[in-house]
Amino acid sequence: MFQSHTTFSANLTRRNWLASVAASTWAANIAPVANAQLVTSGKSIAPKSVAAVFTAYEKGLHADVLIGKILEGWKQDGGPGPALKLASMYADQFTNRDMARAMSQKYNVPLFDSIEKALTVGGDHIPVDGVISIGEHGEYPWNDLEQHLYPRRRFFTEITDAFQKYGRVVPVFNDKNLGPEWEDAKWMYDRAVDLKVPFMAGSSMAVGARTPEISLPLGADIEMAIGIGYSGLDIYGIHALEFFQSHVELRRGAESGVRWVQCLQGEAVWNTIDDGTVSQKLFDAAFAALPHSRDDARSDLDATLFLFQYNDGLLGAIFMLPQVAGGTSIALKLNGQEELLATRFDEQPQPSYPHFAWLLKGIERMFHTGRPSYPVERTLLTGGILDRALTSRFRKHEKLMTPELAIHYQPVAYPHAPLPSLDSNPTSK
Repeated sequence: MFQSHTTFSANLTRRNWLASVAASTWAANIAPVANAQLVTSGKSIAPKSVAAVFTAYEKGLHADVLIGKILEGWKQDGGPGPALKLASMYADQFTNRDMARAMSQKYNVPLFDSIEKALTVGGDHIPVDGVISIGEHGEYPWNDLEQHLYPRRRFFTEITDAFQKYGRVVPVFNDKNLGPEWEDAKWMYDRAVDLKVPFMAGSSMAVGARTPEISLPLGADIEMAIGIGYSGLDIYGIHALEFFQSHVELRRGAESGVRWVQCLQGEAVWNTIDDGTVSQKLFDAAFAALPHSRDDARSDLDATLFLFQYNDGLLGAIFMLPQVAGGTSIALKLNGQEELLATRFDEQPQPSYPHFAWLLKGIERMFHTGRPSYPVERTLLTGGILDRALTSRFRKHEKLMTPELAIHYQPVAYPHAPLPSLDSNPTSK
């Protein structure tokens, strides 16, 4: 059983977040995490220095839409950006469309040939205030479960080895899921706990805008929930799971983890609706919430279902519909309410992928407070569900009991909003 090693405030709401970022500077009315005050008296704050570790840097890759916003502003147009300053970079691979070298020269940010050198900025100590680790994209192998084996554990190993060598620990953000293999994800989590590393991970799915907005407070009495995702099971399955989990973790008494996981394909996917295991009405609400190429969801011959049960009895169901679905959605039924709640993730790419700006807001906040903006245990759990689902698929759709996923954590009602509210933030340049 896992117990969260961080403490979170449940007082952070979308309303007071929007009020704070609408001001001309970061203001003191942003709700603090564990009593850490981000700014005082409405004054601007000095930027925190960041070391960036990434697999590859091209236009539109995660390194671009995260690190590029530190260098070039929220909209990557030279305008205001976060209160962060890029101190160094490490690139694991250089593609024929590489931008790392050009950005290094343009903004006078040193590009090092090792992670240790990036963290020390070529010196004999760690002067940076935080590390962003982006193990996504690039040429890396796949395993038998069809997981893309990005070097996230290797990155974190070298980052934390440097912490130990130089006697200083700073907050670390890991882009997307840990691992991606469960054993690596668990090792990374345990390593962070052992070394007391303020650790946060995940994607923009938990913080980007939803269409439409739905009201789901902490302690919601969720009776049923269904999610829909699209594209590849590994690369986008984690997105669907994280979007789903960021909603259902707000239910009363959550989170205590997952009891079992099963992956279904073919007719078995739709049999769960026909036999009443999964609600047809709830599926229809989730399907209607997102764009789709065909009205008949069952025409998707590559349909896959991640079916799992939480330890408190809630059934989780995520339908991956790569041929039909055009986005990620969730539908929920609250106990005693006939009206269903349904929303989708707003994945508009312009300007410069605004949902990554809101992910960077959470990272910025952690680097200034020294504490995660939301629990890394969510990422550990969702990555674990995905790993077990892909294992079930590999084992001919075997139902897997998952005592290792008895992961406890205290959720936080973390806000999400569209990019325009970011425009007035101070620049770090």
